[in-house]
Amino acid sequence: MRPYLRTLTAALTAVLAAGVLAGAATPGVQAADADPPGLGPTAPDSIDWKPCPQDAEAECGTLRLPIDWAHPAGEKFDLAVARRKATDPDRRIGVLMVNPGGPGDSGVDFAVRRAKTHFSAEVQEKFDIVGFDPRGVGASHPVKCSKELLDQRPSAYPRDQAEFGQLAEYNRALRRDCRRHTGPVFDHADTLSVVRDMDAVRRSLGEKKINYFGHSYGALLGEQYAEEYGDRIRTMALTANMDHSLGVRDFLVSSAATAEDSFHQFAKWCDRTSSCALHGRDVTAVWDGLLAKADRGEIRDPENPDQALTANAIALFAFKKFYGPDRDGLATYVAELDAQDPPDAQRPRAEPAPTEPSQTAPQQTAAEPFQAAFCQDWRFRPKSHKEFARLTEAELRAAPHMRGSPRVHAGVAACIGWPDEVNNPQHRLRITEAPKILMLHSMHDPANHFSWATNVHRQTRGTTVLLPYEGDGHSVYNRSGCTRDAVDDYLTERKTPSPGSSCAPAAEN
Repeated sequence: MRPYLRTLTAALTAVLAAGVLAGAATPGVQAADADPPGLGPTAPDSIDWKPCPQDAEAECGTLRLPIDWAHPAGEKFDLAVARRKATDPDRRIGVLMVNPGGPGDSGVDFAVRRAKTHFSAEVQEKFDIVGFDPRGVGASHPVKCSKELLDQRPSAYPRDQAEFGQLAEYNRALRRDCRRHTGPVFDHADTLSVVRDMDAVRRSLGEKKINYFGHSYGALLGEQYAEEYGDRIRTMALTANMDHSLGVRDFLVSSAATAEDSFHQFAKWCDRTSSCALHGRDVTAVWDGLLAKADRGEIRDPENPDQALTANAIALFAFKKFYGPDRDGLATYVAELDAQDPPDAQRPRAEPAPTEPSQTAPQQTAAEPFQAAFCQDWRFRPKSHKEFARLTEAELRAAPHMRGSPRVHAGVAACIGWPDEVNNPQHRLRITEAPKILMLHSMHDPANHFSWATNVHRQTRGTTVLLPYEGDGHSVYNRSGCTRDAVDDYLTERKTPSPGSSCAPAAEN
């Protein structure tokens, strides 16, 4: 590690110079040692462990839990859980619960399939790695919606009030449809409810304290678990952190700014890397020209040559490549699209009018957990085209080349028309009883702005230790020996990095 240079953050945080919303404090946050309303100290059901179908070395099971923690005697659902026991029982420290993010990623899959290659041998020797599918996800009573209606999703960029109204009505129709296919779990898919489930898993395992590793949206789960149950934590490592105090404007603008920053990092890499498929060209000009051609319907989808690729689809492809980052793959993709022969003019197909499927006809469904969690965790409800257009313009100013953050913009657009009340509204993080929590965050994260980590650290300065990674990409733990060792030393020995430390960028793609 080396001294952390504050000047490195200036470019990333300048767009928010006017100040990030502190967020209004919300009532009803329980003390860290309190149980959910009406639950009391009664232990939950035990987990009936059996070998996992995917890997018999891991154990899988379910835990019967209340759908609504305010009414624990009410209707229940089965939470899917997986465990990979410590490989050296004599050196076992305890349980390491994990959540890989999303919202919508499977903790069961992470524990069964990915943990063996994700975590170091030392972590696997000393911890039972326990993952669970959050309610509404994977095998934990998944949120399901009709494929017919999902396929009719309108543009997230309405051009006038009429199209804004159509988007709101579609979102309401989709919400009704998903609630009908899912049942009451849909209305309780928020992160705070998942926090209650997570502590029920702890109690079912017979553990007084847990260790936790959470990434991205899994970091939000960790933050709120520490707020509610801080005294039940031994260690907690969070990567690609979330700031749950942000208002809609700052959430959108900071998301756009960090996507734009990743684009500029990509362009700089191409300029200095001879293997880049765009090396020697003006990468920004090529990119802007490609999006302009896509706007005119001149770029065909390589996998579906009869269809035109939109600029938004190209930007979303790039955004996902920044996660790695996979710069070689992105450069090759952009070069191949740019080299396409001009096709005959292609007119975009008219969007079908959204219709709510018949309740009597059999419906094919698809898992769609993202909005059920996201729209209950954030009070993002633009009320008019004028308001949403101002937000979109702010995104474009922050990210003129990426045209905002395509995924985050779509996420906010999908909450338009939902009820104003949310289960888990934004607030400043208040952690009072937790031990030191380790936070890691890439300074050039394409999805979660570095300021999100610094804001959370500022809100919890007495509890959290922030270790910046000075490089690129969304994941952090395996980015370098520095990042991996910092987490491992913390989880196993409870050692935290020296104040002001940081990890240097790893070798470039």
